[in-house]
Amino acid sequence: MLGLQVGVTVIAGLYFGREVLIPITLAILLSFILVPVVNGLRRVRIPRVPSVLLAVVVALAVIVGFGAVIGSQVAQLAGDLPKYAETIEKKVETVRHFTTGQLETLASKVGRQPSPAPPDKPETAPGAPAAQALAATQAPGQSSSPFELVHRFLSPVLSPLSTTFIVFVVAIFILLQREDLRDRLIRLMGATDIHRSTGALDDAGRRLSRYFLTQLAINSSFGLVVGTGLFFIGVPNPVLWGMLSALMRFVPYIGSFIAAGLPVALAAAVDPGWSMVIWTAALYIVVELLVSQVIEPLLYGHSTGLSPFAVIVAAIFWSWLWGPVGLILSMPLTLCLVVLGAHVERLKFLEIMLGDRPALTPTEMFYQRILADDADELQDHAENLLKTESLANYYDGVLLPGLTMAASDAERGVLTHNQLERVRETSLTLLQELGAHEDRLPDSKAEHSDLPDHMAHPEALVLCVAGRGPLDEIGSKALAQILGKHGLSARDIPHSDVSRETIATLDVTGVTMVCVVYLEIAGAPSNLRYLLSRLRRRLPGVPVLVGLWPTVGEVHTERTDDDRARSLLQADFYAASLREAVRDCLMQTAHTATGQPPHASLLTGKNASDAGMVRTGV
Repeated sequence: MLGLQVGVTVIAGLYFGREVLIPITLAILLSFILVPVVNGLRRVRIPRVPSVLLAVVVALAVIVGFGAVIGSQVAQLAGDLPKYAETIEKKVETVRHFTTGQLETLASKVGRQPSPAPPDKPETAPGAPAAQALAATQAPGQSSSPFELVHRFLSPVLSPLSTTFIVFVVAIFILLQREDLRDRLIRLMGATDIHRSTGALDDAGRRLSRYFLTQLAINSSFGLVVGTGLFFIGVPNPVLWGMLSALMRFVPYIGSFIAAGLPVALAAAVDPGWSMVIWTAALYIVVELLVSQVIEPLLYGHSTGLSPFAVIVAAIFWSWLWGPVGLILSMPLTLCLVVLGAHVERLKFLEIMLGDRPALTPTEMFYQRILADDADELQDHAENLLKTESLANYYDGVLLPGLTMAASDAERGVLTHNQLERVRETSLTLLQELGAHEDRLPDSKAEHSDLPDHMAHPEALVLCVAGRGPLDEIGSKALAQILGKHGLSARDIPHSDVSRETIATLDVTGVTMVCVVYLEIAGAPSNLRYLLSRLRRRLPGVPVLVGLWPTVGEVHTERTDDDRARSLLQADFYAASLREAVRDCLMQTAHTATGQPPHASLLTGKNASDAGMVRTGV
């Protein structure tokens, strides 16, 4: 409730204080644009005050010139509009004939009775409506004084001028006292965490300056291309439409299409046919797609840090608060909120709701898609990740941690039996679908591969034994699949095949190594110790690897814990990731087949430290 009250208070303050806040906001954003100009002038030995004044004067001259050109173009267009009235009437009549005219014809055919004529209105003398309207605007006994008339006609002109004056005055002071204002903001944000405050301000300044300068260049080029195209098409006043298109494109996604409305309507009024309308609409569509899909991604990436949905909602919100100015400022203002949410923990929800970063990690997304029974999207997500990562890395970083989350929820009683069975079946299906992929990194990362494929011996057989957890079978199948892709014969068996009653009948022909797979386990539980004892008796002399994924828990987080686990579990090797287990199997089976001693990493457990790096790669 306190957060809701604060939010309502802030929104109310933004709404009722817009007369003061809009000029200040415009001045702050203008200062972001002028900072590079001021810095450039300072580099050529011009003092700070002249640099700031010169930059502001140049910006003011550009804005005044921009407004003067637009004003002259609008005046010219207003004088030419009566010439297009006849063409507009003909096209409106044509459109009406093919729409409502057809409906009226259809209604007459089915015998629809004509609507009754409206009642006669009392006749009024000529000029009576105008007199009544004038009387309605004036209170009885009042007359418009000269002062009131001057105020009425000059207010629409003086208000923008006063706002512009305030904006430039505030921008001058911001540029002159930039360092002092930054220090005060850091103090306000908390001097006890200067590192975070400085990072937040630097991030906001960098993002906004980059966004404004890039957008200014792109939108100016957009307006230039559109104006040139309209000139060759023959649309009147192409300079006006080019400038308005450049200005409206600051409204993301929809601004350029809003700007296209008036030129398209004017083309329809000028040309008796429809060719000019089609060419004008095609010009806007082609140029917008070229800029948004090719030029912008090349200049500053595919996104400025905001999700498309957040941009649309922000445009609606800020235009409701501050009108047309808020619509143009919606993008930078929302970007400031995202930066604030990235650096202030209590405002983290702003970054989650408005930012373009994925809301869920790959592991969380995997688990959510399984719970939602969305196997197709799950496979599509896996295919996208496999474009940049190997199959073993995907299993280590996404599949096995996701299954661990499911196993943990099942142990806590959160998952029902049916949900757990669905997780199991969907995961097994995904393993089968991904079986066609090779376990190799992309060409750009191929040199970083650490699996010694040249040491694989097909005659060696690795027995992959699933733990007794509900989803450990999937881990053993994933290990067997990856071993097969590296030239090793592997066979996975369920936990029931190594129970006290059935282990005596287990087929162990040709087995050179055993891998026991647990998704998650801590310490050295008795069921694992007894399982290893049974395997030792059934397969004497065969090395045993224990894989506890995606985290080894207390077994392998510290070297002292590793020594304690070895003494309790009596295992030969411990793996913290599937990729590490594959490497151990390749080296050990090569040693068994050739009689060469295994790699030193097998004796020291050095490779276990690489597991975290492998997982974070995904």
